[in-house]
Amino acid sequence: MCGIFFRLSSVGEEFSKKDFDRLCATLRTSNAERGPDFQASVIERIPQGTDTEGSVELVAEFYGSELRLRGDSPIQQPHQKDGNILCWNGEIFGGLEISAKENDGVKLMEELACVKEHDEVVDIFARIEGPYAFVFYHALPPRLNTSVPEDDLVMVESLDDIPSHWVKPVDDFYNLLDRSTWLRVRDIPQTGPAGSARVSVLFSGGIDSTIVAYLAHNHVPPDEAIDLFNVAFENPRKIRLQQAGNIEALPKRQRKRERAALDATHWQAETSYSVPDRVTGLQELEELKKLCPGRRWNFVEINVPYEESKGARQRIEILMLPSRTVMDLSLALALYFASRGKGQIRSDMNADATPYESPARVVLSGLGSDELLGGYGRHRSAFKTGGWPAVIEELQLEIDRIPTRNLGRDDRIISSHGKETRYPFLSLDVVSFLAQLPVHLKLDPRVETGKGDKTLLRLMVRKLGLVEASSRKKRAMQFGSRSARMDNEQKGDATLSE
Repeated sequence: MCGIFFRLSSVGEEFSKKDFDRLCATLRTSNAERGPDFQASVIERIPQGTDTEGSVELVAEFYGSELRLRGDSPIQQPHQKDGNILCWNGEIFGGLEISAKENDGVKLMEELACVKEHDEVVDIFARIEGPYAFVFYHALPPRLNTSVPEDDLVMVESLDDIPSHWVKPVDDFYNLLDRSTWLRVRDIPQTGPAGSARVSVLFSGGIDSTIVAYLAHNHVPPDEAIDLFNVAFENPRKIRLQQAGNIEALPKRQRKRERAALDATHWQAETSYSVPDRVTGLQELEELKKLCPGRRWNFVEINVPYEESKGARQRIEILMLPSRTVMDLSLALALYFASRGKGQIRSDMNADATPYESPARVVLSGLGSDELLGGYGRHRSAFKTGGWPAVIEELQLEIDRIPTRNLGRDDRIISSHGKETRYPFLSLDVVSFLAQLPVHLKLDPRVETGKGDKTLLRLMVRKLGLVEASSRKKRAMQFGSRSARMDNEQKGDATLSE
């Protein structure tokens, strides 16, 4: 494979020219090592019309180094013909007829020099079978075309500025998700008093539930409330651990003795429902209030005492069948009590709580975001072990199993309250759009959690002004609400005992 380098700058542009030239020299040297047979640069000046200060001109440098693996004659890069310029690094195994004595870069340049329209250029590259990266300057009309492998893409360093190649996907994604939400909140019969909530959201304050709530606000009449269901569990195991301190740091044998002693002791502590999802939920409520003034958000604090959750366990286990794992139960507990919508609300943060039972019969869920956009840690692990192909395979597996792993169980749980769950992320239009989108536009596992996971969604949410939500890290519902591991530390994939 050859080495290619491209530089584009504006005449008179203000930047550190010395540092820029040093960087370019380093990149030329690095690319020369990839193509030891020949190296050269071509400089092209590209007029760009005028601005208020006069004419504008871009200076483009095309640099190529050649590693000749095809053809009988020495080849020089960049390839030039009739004013067109091609830097080529690749192998063509199909799509163009190339004899054993011909060079693929030369043959490709001949094909490209014959076309006049940009769409014809795209068609030529679409036919090519094989790995490649290229920079092509089309002289008539002047147009620059590029392609680089996904592994070489520039990483997102900040969510504040959307890179140019993300702008259209972000806008298209927003439009599709917004329409999907509209279809799911329109024409719902009013069963409660005028102005009461017809729509509710399973709300943790995370990025998925926040964007669903925000988009629902776009389409629910402004004089109606929207209920935000936020669930928290009294978890005796967590309380005992808080009383005991950090026993996890003790040696294994001593840790077992300490746990046994705690289990034998009747724990007494003031129950706190300040679980992680309650904290982030209240934080995000304030951000929604700022962006959506005039909307009445009913933040429903759903506090579940241990004895109540224990008493409901048998019914919940029956409802979630055939799902039978420890993790299924943890999630089902959270969904059961959250979707029931029975809790308390406050007129403001410092006001006394008032008992409340939601009349909303539609429950919106952010399910599908992690599966479609790479929000789980296993997507990062897949990239580390198998690169982008492994990520694509894992994402496909997520979509294939979401009906059996999630949707059936969740529907059985939530519908037991006479309510219907609706999933804006799982509309056919949204799923189809995301399935066709290149994987590197959906996530970047090379970047830290909170940026690299669900990058497309984070950029969109940031653009809307939901700054805090855009950078929140993934937290599973059962851990955020503390419905998991109430009695012991069984692994999530363990089958429930009879």
